[in-house]
Formats: sequence, C-alpha cells, structure tokens
Amino acid sequence: MPKDYIAIDLGATSGRVILSTVSEGKVQMHTLHRFATPLVERGGKYFWDFSILISEIAKGLLKAQGRKIESIGIDTWGVDVCPVMADGSVGDPRAYRDPYTMGVPEQFFKQMPREELYRRTGIQLMNFNTVFQVYAQKDELSGVRKLLFMPDAISYVLTGNMVCEYTILSTSAMMNPYTKTFDPEILKACGVTRDLFANEIVLPGTQVGILKAEFGLGPVPVVAVAGHDTGSAVAAVPADCDDFAYLSSGTWSLMGIERPEPVINEQMASLNYTNEGGASGGIRLLKNITGMWLLEQCLEKWRSEGKDYSYSELTQMAREAGASAAVINPDDPAFASPTDMPAALRLQYAQLTAGSQLSDAQLVRLIYDSLAARYADVFHNLESIAGHPLRQLNIIGGGCQNELLNQMTADACGVKVVAGPAECTALGNVMIQAGLSRMDIMKSTNTKTYYPNE
Repeated sequence: MPKDYIAIDLGATSGRVILSTVSEGKVQMHTLHRFATPLVERGGKYFWDFSILISEIAKGLLKAQGRKIESIGIDTWGVDVCPVMADGSVGDPRAYRDPYTMGVPEQFFKQMPREELYRRTGIQLMNFNTVFQVYAQKDELSGVRKLLFMPDAISYVLTGNMVCEYTILSTSAMMNPYTKTFDPEILKACGVTRDLFANEIVLPGTQVGILKAEFGLGPVPVVAVAGHDTGSAVAAVPADCDDFAYLSSGTWSLMGIERPEPVINEQMASLNYTNEGGASGGIRLLKNITGMWLLEQCLEKWRSEGKDYSYSELTQMAREAGASAAVINPDDPAFASPTDMPAALRLQYAQLTAGSQLSDAQLVRLIYDSLAARYADVFHNLESIAGHPLRQLNIIGGGCQNELLNQMTADACGVKVVAGPAECTALGNVMIQAGLSRMDIMKSTNTKTYYPNE
C-alpha cells in the first residue's frame, strides 16, 4: 500500500517541502512548495531569516492536508546554528557567507593549534566552521539558552523537542568522530560549555517528536534524517559497487568516499580533507570544493547588466569557446564572496596568462575546465587514501544535469561517470524515513553514464 512522507529540504538559496509517495520500494516525489532562502543584512551582519523559513515550511505542510503522512524529515546546509532564547523563541542564525569569521581561525589557533583541532575532529578547516562561528560570537551569547543546528532548530519549532543530529553536528569541527559527541577541550577553547547545545545526540532514523497541532496535519512523527543535506544525498547514491566515489554537485561540490571509521593522519591534514558523519553512523570522507557558486555569481552579475543567459546557452557557449589556456583554483579565497565574480575570475586568469582577456563564453569554459581539473585532483587523492583504484564516480545533485561538465569530468578523472539523480538529497531524506535501501533508490531513478574519451 502506498505511503506518504514529507521531506523538508533547505539549500542555501532555496527550500522545498516535498511530498514523497513510496510504493513497492519505489519513490515518487512532488514539490508542494518552493521558496527562497535569502540572506538578510542588519547593521553589516548577515543572517538567515528564521521566522520566514518556518512560515514557508508551514505553507508547504498545509498543502499536504487531507493525506495521511507517515513522517516528516528535515535536511539543510551545515555549520550554521540558531540561538534559542530564554523564553524558548528561536533567533536568526548568522550565515556562513557572512565574512565575520575571516581571521577568526588564526585567533582560535592561539587557544588550540590548527594541528590539534584537526587531530581531534578530522574536519576540513574553513573559516566558517561552526567552531569559529561560536568562538567569534562567544561574547554575544548572554541570554542564549541553546544553540541548535539548522535542521534541529526547525524540528524544535515543529515538535517542541531539542536534539542534536549526528551528521549535522559532524560538520561543526567540534565533534570527536570516534565518540560522536562534543569534544570538551574544543568547547573550552571556544569559551563555551556543553550546556549550550542540545543534551541528546541522535542518529538518523530517530524520532524527534510529534508535529504540533498548529501545523494542521495531525500527530505526525518528525524523524531525524541525515540533517546535513550532503549526508542525505550520499545515503541515496545509486551505486551498484563498493569502490565508488561520489560528487554532490551544486553551489558547493563535495567529493568523497564512504568509510566505516575516520581517517585522520598527516596526509589527510595536509590535503585538508574532512571526516563527516554518514547516515548509517559511519564516515563520509570528503573534500569541499567551490562548485557552481562561480557560475551562479557570474550569472547574477550578468543579469544585473541585462544579459540573461539560460543554462543551455551557457553550455553551448562553453562548447564553442574551446579549451582554456590555463585553469584557476576554484577554492581560491578570492572567489569566496567577491562583489564582481566575472572580474575576479578574469583578473586571476590574466595573471596566469600574461594579460589574456576573456569573453563571457570563454569565462564559462574557464569555470568548467577549472572544476573538471579540480575534480580530477581530488579524485586521485581519494584513490591514494583508499589504497586502491575507484571504479566509478557518481555525480548527484543539480550539477549532474550538466552533460558537458560530466563528460569533461570523466575525461579529466579517467573514470566512468554515472550522473543522477538530481534529487538525491530529498530521496535520501525519504529513504531514511521509510527504511529503504540504495537498491530501492536505483529502482526509482534514471542515470546517464559517461565514459572517458581515449
């Protein structure tokens, strides 16, 4: 008999409330409500408007009235935390794109050296890790009862219960990956105590509570899925072998492999690779790579200039432009939050090629060439870490629909690329709620395979 589930899936630019029907192991999804997740600026500080997010989620839930919903699961981006005030209200979380943590890691390392922080967490160190956000805000937390990660804050508003889900906690650089709990020495270095966070740490699949009556769906269980969106996405990778790598391609590109235990050593530290929690309680060993952010920011700038390129036009432009004479590093800090992304890319390319100038088409091709080259570097490093060749690369997320980049990635990595599905995050969310397997997901999705050109 078909059963209905709801996946609440929030990305850093948009969110969705998705009705998912599971029948005989197959999943069919229908978006009930889609909404923007914009940043708001107040006094030079950037926040997510939490009340708007809840309001939009509530609109989506109301559209499911009349259906018997088995459960609800929530996934979001990582690292950001919401303050719960003394009266139980939830304040707006600072956004990881806010540059307020620039320079903060160097201050923190005076309390705990970089090497020690990595040894304790195995997490890729970036200026917006939760550990650095908390350290930057430590003197502003008077009146704050708890800090909850984004999916946990949403489940708290929906149910009234506070938990800390394992995969989202793992993004913080405050968790010991062996004990799966907060590291007390890191909290001490931050100047905060364990009491600032939810008491209970739960694994994906744990029921958090029951949906409040005010949301209009009746007593529906709210289940902790892999709260980190990449954790949910990786859970649903439709791989038919064990020796695969995954690439979750979107605003961020995250490439990695699955392991039962953390891998924390000098090689991992020098590569700045990360050990994040997996949906099964294991480890997603991966590298965060700046992904379609480069192209998205170019598009935003071009639209402001009256040039509204479609994605099909961009692909054709890149094909016709031909290979770039050089590639840039997508992870260069210069591309983190520039006011003019095309200008930032052109400047770095000019420095590499003695002043060469790029058309818009050549700029798109530069982004594709640079991403493919970066993917190849990370893929081969993962093979070194695994200690054996990887048989294929599964590309999931919105970026898997870019056929040109998929082929360029297969060529650069020298390995078979299996692209799809685009909706892996929501599928993983529902998969965990419904107790499905990867084989079930393979029955529910279509993929396309790319082979490297000889």
